[in-house]
Amino acid sequence: MALTEVPAPEAAFARRPRGAPWTLAAASPLRLAALLAAALVVLPLIAVTFLALQPAEAGPSPAILARYAQDTALLAAGVALGATGLGAVAAWLVVMHRFPGRGLFEWALALPLAAPAYVLAYGWADLLDVAGPVHTALRTAGLDPNWLQVRTLPGAVLILSFAFYPYVYLTARAAFLSQPVCSLDAARTLGCSPRQAFFRVALPLARPALAAGAALAIMETLADYGAVTYLGVQTLTTGVVRAFTSYGSPEAAARLSLALLGAAALMLWLERSGRSGQTYAARSGRPLGRTDLGPVAGAMAATFCTALLLAALLIPAIWLAVRAGQAAPDLPRLARAGATSVGMAAAGTAVTLGLAVAIAFGARGRTAWPARMASLGYATPGAVMAIGLLAPAALVWRTAGAPAASAIAGLVLLLYAYAARLTAAALEPIDAGLTRVTPSMDRAARTLGETEAGALRRVHAPVARGALWTAALLVFVDVLKELPATLILRPFNFDTLAVAASNYASDERLAQAAWPALLLVALAVGPVLFLSRRVARSRPGGRL
Repeated sequence: MALTEVPAPEAAFARRPRGAPWTLAAASPLRLAALLAAALVVLPLIAVTFLALQPAEAGPSPAILARYAQDTALLAAGVALGATGLGAVAAWLVVMHRFPGRGLFEWALALPLAAPAYVLAYGWADLLDVAGPVHTALRTAGLDPNWLQVRTLPGAVLILSFAFYPYVYLTARAAFLSQPVCSLDAARTLGCSPRQAFFRVALPLARPALAAGAALAIMETLADYGAVTYLGVQTLTTGVVRAFTSYGSPEAAARLSLALLGAAALMLWLERSGRSGQTYAARSGRPLGRTDLGPVAGAMAATFCTALLLAALLIPAIWLAVRAGQAAPDLPRLARAGATSVGMAAAGTAVTLGLAVAIAFGARGRTAWPARMASLGYATPGAVMAIGLLAPAALVWRTAGAPAASAIAGLVLLLYAYAARLTAAALEPIDAGLTRVTPSMDRAARTLGETEAGALRRVHAPVARGALWTAALLVFVDVLKELPATLILRPFNFDTLAVAASNYASDERLAQAAWPALLLVALAVGPVLFLSRRVARSRPGGRL
């Protein structure tokens, strides 16, 4: 959802017009398809609720549950503050100032989206480990290295802030670029310095976008499993997986899932509230002005952006590459995991895009509640979605009979879990692309004798082709990085790169874990690089 394509300056932050209400009598096949797709997305969440009402024979104690809730709340609050601060400052620097490397940082600051949070956790935790080079160097210099320990709650806050700041950066950058120049000019005319204009004018105007970006970062924090597990932080998501794997109790896992689902729904509501009511205020025709920071301030800005990229991507990736050189890769297993990851990502993208297209095209011009239903899936952690599919999975595994049939059925359920969670992520850019289709285009197509389906095929789809590619790349990257749903629902001996890296890391075999982790980043960095460059050019003022 973060890399949402904005089709034109006048459409930025525009609210989708409300159409006629949905009724079954007026429902065309396309609208019925949208309703069915939205129902499929929500079905696992209904199953979670039903499963949570069943009696549980075992599960975590109340004291452990309280610890899960406390650590989750502290982690989410810390990441919200950290990611918002890093993303807002970075966006303000690249939008409003000229300094060395600004054009490079504008798109490069989104690249950490290619690295899953657990990859950053592996790299930083091993680099700063007691036996790592940093501790050794500090001890040699006679300094205390213990304050660098990251396998703590504050360490998890820092690493997840680095991992998720791009969500805030992208939304804040779009908000700053869409602000009217006259407001900033008026502040400067009234005697405000650039810093005062930022705090008194630009920041309040961008507050809804910052809230939306922070909500996205919190939703990703709630969904994270790999990083917090490796860092030893107990959250509700780790509790969901542990209740199922260690206690063997899907019912207890479902009850924990309800708490996670409620928190995620709250974040989704905040994200939607942050964007509702926003309208685009037209800027003057002259370009958005940028302030020359000068040699000293410009060097400081470039240093900040460089340090952010180093901390959020380059340092952990480089260290993992060093560690990978210390162990020979298991090439057959690595090749199988890589092929499995790419195959599942491609299949998951196809299924997800099909649901998103059905919802976006079928609900266009009507009330947006099918899209809002689908948004619940994105707000739902992958572990919760998997728990919701456990009951049908158990039924399928019992009735499938042959191992091959059971494995195929398990893969279908896994693809369903991916699609149910990520349909909303694909829906955002598709909806933005469809805003290019004006009512006059619809009227012209219908006047020329096209049916509704024909107009969508011959008018809407070609206009939204770029948005469809954007949605496909977004989902492809997200499926590559998905871990908890794959761990719970995958067939026996079915490893993706994420699963292989997690298994190696849980055995403290980080040199071996570095190989699938780095391959995962390499597969994701291409699509993220393309998307970040495209977003930088598509935003208002992106070519300035």
